[in-house]
Amino acid sequence: MAIKRSLGEKIFDACNVIFLVLASLLVVIPVVHVIAGSFSSTQALIQNKVFLVPVDFNLDNYKLVIQNETFWKTFKNSVLLVIVGTAINMVMTLVTAYPLSKSYLKGRKVFILAFVFTMIFHAPLIPSYILIRNLGLLDTFWALVVPPAIGMFNLIMCITFFRSLPEELFEAARVDGMGEYRILWKIAVPLSMPIVVTLLLFYAVNHWNSYFNALIYITDRKLYPLQLYLYHLLAEANAIDNYRGVNTLASLDTSPQGLQLATIVVATVPIVIIYPFLQKHFIKGAMLGSLKE
Repeated sequence: MAIKRSLGEKIFDACNVIFLVLASLLVVIPVVHVIAGSFSSTQALIQNKVFLVPVDFNLDNYKLVIQNETFWKTFKNSVLLVIVGTAINMVMTLVTAYPLSKSYLKGRKVFILAFVFTMIFHAPLIPSYILIRNLGLLDTFWALVVPPAIGMFNLIMCITFFRSLPEELFEAARVDGMGEYRILWKIAVPLSMPIVVTLLLFYAVNHWNSYFNALIYITDRKLYPLQLYLYHLLAEANAIDNYRGVNTLASLDTSPQGLQLATIVVATVPIVIIYPFLQKHFIKGAMLGSLKE
């Protein structure tokens, strides 16, 4: 039997639909515009003819991006950063969240308060730079991995999820002679795959999109991640200068704006490909990790 809805409820639903459609368009239109521009000719971009559909379709911008060795070096650096950085993030987060999820841990509230304090009050840039310099991490790969080793929001989500697991299960494992580390990796982590996958996605996307730490701590161009390369590409007046030495440069229909747009698209593709496979776990983990008993 259909429930009769009042006029106010219908108006409310209609307003929600209109608002969500407009919000979706605000997100989708810039993305479509970037993709359309990356496939358009130089003349069309110069004359500002491109909006949502490619004009004078061509692949020259992508050909030049693919042939650029610097792009692939920075791409490789970003892939390495995502793999190593995410692995360190996950180990540090899980090892820290598990004991802090136990109410009987002495000093637990003090440690949690200290972590929450760092969420609210961030260290200033100059002291952070001096610390990284004194540790000898400037112009090293570890300058991009060590400072963001633990995300405080992710840590709190993980603590909340671990608290939802039955303590009786861990007690039974201790009776059987299992140590805390074995309990964590053999029982707690397998039972927490939704939050684990969620944190994996959070950390991986954060590393892939990160450029600020590299901008501050890295001056060696060989260590640039992809996003810092893209930052310089967008900031420079003539993006073609980054492609000098490519043999087919003169024969291709390219422009600085077209190269920038094509590079943005290529840099975004890996995350777009991976996200659909993790979306189910991501939504479930985010919901469960945000609830407290």
